[in-house]
Amino acid sequence: VDVKINAVDLLKKALRRNITGEVLLSSVTDAYQPIEKKYELTRGCLELLARTELDVDVLTKSSLVTRDIDILSGMATVDVGLTITTNREDIKRIFEPASSSISERLNALRALRKAGISTYVFIGPILPMDPLKLADSIAPFTDRVLIDRMNYRHKVEQIYRQNGLDPALEADYFETVEQHLAGRLAHHGIQAECV
Repeated sequence: VDVKINAVDLLKKALRRNITGEVLLSSVTDAYQPIEKKYELTRGCLELLARTELDVDVLTKSSLVTRDIDILSGMATVDVGLTITTNREDIKRIFEPASSSISERLNALRALRKAGISTYVFIGPILPMDPLKLADSIAPFTDRVLIDRMNYRHKVEQIYRQNGLDPALEADYFETVEQHLAGRLAHHGIQAECV
């Protein structure tokens, strides 16, 4: 991990200008990687952002986000999303070995929701799962769900083959899972968007 230890200082300088819009933490690199416990760069950035009127969107796979509920709950406009790509821990361990467990992510959603923070779930990429069980587990803690397919199939085909998961890479698998997820979430009154 390349730690950008000057991130808070750079954000402080950027915020001196009259900036409007939305800030996303983070679409490519998770802002709550395990090393965040030591450096607290995300926390420092959130403290600065809390002093603005910017819309803030946090997306993470980490339950560490709950550490910052004190800051998040005081922000003008904030949405916190948890990426949950499967309901199966065995699959999570294959594709996301160092990330928070599914139950830890669900507990994080629960805590955020309890604190009055707007939450969403990002199911992307769709991994092998039971879509009905996943939908039922996330429904109590979110108002919306974003669903995305496997976009870089060629990069993961070998992992799927090695683990006997080939059928879960077929186009009809993704279509079926999307339909089941969207249908079950609609049953719970949850808006689902396929991106």
